[in-house]
Amino acid sequence: MFERFEKLMDPFEETPLEVPPSGFAAFCWYYTKPVWPILAGVACLGAIIAVLEVYIFTFIGDLVTWLEGADKATFLEENWPQLLGMSLVLLILRPAVEVLWQLLFHQGLMGTFPMSVRYRAHRYLLRQSVSFYQDDFAGRIANKLMQTSLAVREVVSKFADILVYVCVYFTAAVIVVTRADLWLGVAFMGWFAAYLVTLRYFIPKLRVISKDQADARSLMTGHVVDAYTNITTVKLFAHTAREEDYAKSSMDRFLQTVFGQMRLVTKLNIVLVAINMALLFGTGALSIALWHQDAVGTGQIAIAIALVLRLQGMSHWILWELAGLFENIGTVQDGIGTIAREREVQDQPAAEDLIVSNGEVAFEGIRFHYGKSSGVIDNLSLKIRPGEKIGLIGRSGAGKSTLVNLLLRFYDLEGGQITIDGQVISQVKQDLIRQNVGVVTQDTSLLHRSIFENVAYGKPDATREEVVVALKRAHAWDFVEGLSDQVGRIGLEAHVGERGVKLSGGQRQRIAIARVLLKDAPILVLDEATSALDSEVESAIQESLFELMKGKTVIAIAHRLSTISAMDRLIVLDKGRIIEEGSHEELLGRGELYAQLWSHQSGGFLDSSLKHP
Repeated sequence: MFERFEKLMDPFEETPLEVPPSGFAAFCWYYTKPVWPILAGVACLGAIIAVLEVYIFTFIGDLVTWLEGADKATFLEENWPQLLGMSLVLLILRPAVEVLWQLLFHQGLMGTFPMSVRYRAHRYLLRQSVSFYQDDFAGRIANKLMQTSLAVREVVSKFADILVYVCVYFTAAVIVVTRADLWLGVAFMGWFAAYLVTLRYFIPKLRVISKDQADARSLMTGHVVDAYTNITTVKLFAHTAREEDYAKSSMDRFLQTVFGQMRLVTKLNIVLVAINMALLFGTGALSIALWHQDAVGTGQIAIAIALVLRLQGMSHWILWELAGLFENIGTVQDGIGTIAREREVQDQPAAEDLIVSNGEVAFEGIRFHYGKSSGVIDNLSLKIRPGEKIGLIGRSGAGKSTLVNLLLRFYDLEGGQITIDGQVISQVKQDLIRQNVGVVTQDTSLLHRSIFENVAYGKPDATREEVVVALKRAHAWDFVEGLSDQVGRIGLEAHVGERGVKLSGGQRQRIAIARVLLKDAPILVLDEATSALDSEVESAIQESLFELMKGKTVIAIAHRLSTISAMDRLIVLDKGRIIEEGSHEELLGRGELYAQLWSHQSGGFLDSSLKHP
């Protein structure tokens, strides 16, 4: 039975990857559409429960009236139909409605609804541009995703269930007491008016501080996660105390929002107790006065007092539910700024498949400034023939890695175009560009998964044998065989820790090389691919890399000129412009910047202090 209700909706349904709306109501509805039939059922059942509860109170009042003037000998004979009907309500109808409500709400909604929001938002965030993640904490983004998914559920479910229940319950209660006497109904309406004024004053204040609190919580989490993620750097610089202060400042900011919230809550509770006591006193005094005038009977007084006591209990519950509602509204509003952000790099609606037959790459008059006023790359043109192997050379900031990022379409150009085999990359699907380009970077980051999963990332359907062959070609198999993790997994199954921190830099680099060897893409980018390796291992891996380069178009970046001097053509960049190109011998013969860089290398690296003449 539980499983049937748990499967009323599929939280992992593949939906179109649209930009979520930035408006609050539209944002909530966007993620609520898959569950609206369940929500409608919950709301209807909540309304039925409210009516039944008021009906039960009414029956109790009628029962008091019957018992007051009844003859014990004929009571059951005269009232058995009403007693039987109420018995059926109490023993069958009310429990049956409650069971159905519980199943719809807890099994059909509470688990699957936030998971649906979480999955859909995560799919969208995964397709955000690289700059989106560079401009924020990864932990903060993840925290907003988790918080917002739960907050959307709470906001929508409270509107659909609790507010419907309360409105129906109070309306039915007012009708019942007004039928007894108009003045009792006036007392209820007066309490309700005072209650609304109280909420109108306090709830917006709670909403504002809750939004600040959600943002402060996300910032605090981001600061903590940032320290944990970079714990090696923290230890290397002996900055534990500094990180304590860094986290303390964000924790204190969060604490101040908590203090502000608690002050409002204390004031609100004091006011609420005051108006509740006023209602109880007023209803009691009116009931006595009306009874004294024979305007109401004891049964009607019993109904009124019972409903007052019930409303008093409900008023605190309603208050906290509404406070929670507006706290979650603040959380959703805070999350919208992250989740509903437009993607900077998008596939065009009619984006085509990329077909790489030869591997020709052409940069045609490209411009890109990272949004700055001064140029990083200005009007650069470069054509790389199919199967040609070029080396990019230049000091830090010359634009080498930027060219690679633009080829992978991590950013959109500000001018010009890049083509692969004549196809403009802005007009093809991003994923297909990256599937056809194998990249080994200087800063290798591995997933916190097994060695097998990290290597097979380059070829998801790879067999164990293929992974082992790639590791051997990358001279990584020897150390992989001896790996183990804290839960006893060994070899290929051993997990490498967050970003691969359990491995040395050279080991991570070799795993990354194995991953690209297995991917076997027609275009290969080596961005300081062997920078973390010692000379002996680098020399051995160079053989594998040269084998990998056969028949591929290669773009290699290296500060050690000796590692790329054998390329077909060397491109020297300076301030985003090509200032020299040719073979190693040709450039040496010209005696210009490349020749100076070559002669001034210290230990095989570029001397960054050199100035262009």
